[in-house]
Amino acid sequence: MSKIIVSPSILSADFANLERDVKELQKCGADWIHVDVMDGHFVPNLTIGAPVVKAIKPYCNIPLDVHLMIDNPQNYVEDFVKAGADIITFHYEATKDMTEDVINHIKSHDILCGISIKPKTPPQEILKYLLMVDMVLVMTVEPGFGGQSFMTDCAEKIPVIRQNAPENLIIQVDGGINEQTGRFCKESGANSLVAGSYIFNSTDMEDAIKSLKN
Repeated sequence: MSKIIVSPSILSADFANLERDVKELQKCGADWIHVDVMDGHFVPNLTIGAPVVKAIKPYCNIPLDVHLMIDNPQNYVEDFVKAGADIITFHYEATKDMTEDVINHIKSHDILCGISIKPKTPPQEILKYLLMVDMVLVMTVEPGFGGQSFMTDCAEKIPVIRQNAPENLIIQVDGGINEQTGRFCKESGANSLVAGSYIFNSTDMEDAIKSLKN
C-alpha cells in the first residue's frame, strides 16, 4: 500500500484565522487541505464556498482538496477551478444519471476528480466509474457536521472498492477519523484520510498528523 495522504479538514479550523491554520497544517506535515463545501440542501448545514477557497489558495503550497456536498455540483465546477481547487470531489447521490458527464466536466479542467458516497449508498453503485475517477471518498459519518462518531459498517465498503479499483486509485475516508479508525481504514485498503476534530483538538497537530500517516 502506498503512503497515507493526510488531508486535514478546515471545517474544524478557526474561520477567523484560516490563513494561520492553513500555514500551520502545512508546517505540521499535511499532504492536502480538505475543504468541505455544504449548501444547506444536499446536507443540513451551510459552510464555505469558492471565495474562501480563493482566499486561502495563495497560502497553500499543497493541493486544495475540495469536497462538494451540494446539489447540482456541475453548476459550480468552474467557480471552484478558478478559485484554485486542485481536486474536486462530488457526491454520486447528487448526480446519479449525470455522473459520467460531471466526471468528464471536472477532468476537462486538468484537475483530479473524486466521487463520494454517503453511508447508505452501496459501493456497487459506483464501481463502473472507478476507471474514470482519480479518487473515491467513502463517508463514514452522515455528511453535514464535524465531530461525529465513526461508522464501522461504512468502512466495510473500502475492500469492495479496492478489489475492483485500478492500482492507482486513491481511496479516501472521511468521518470520525482518529489514530485507531485511521489504522482500520488503512488496513481495509484506504490510502487517504480526512480528519478535522482529531487534528484541531489535539494538543500537538504535528503528532496527530504523524499518527495518521504511521
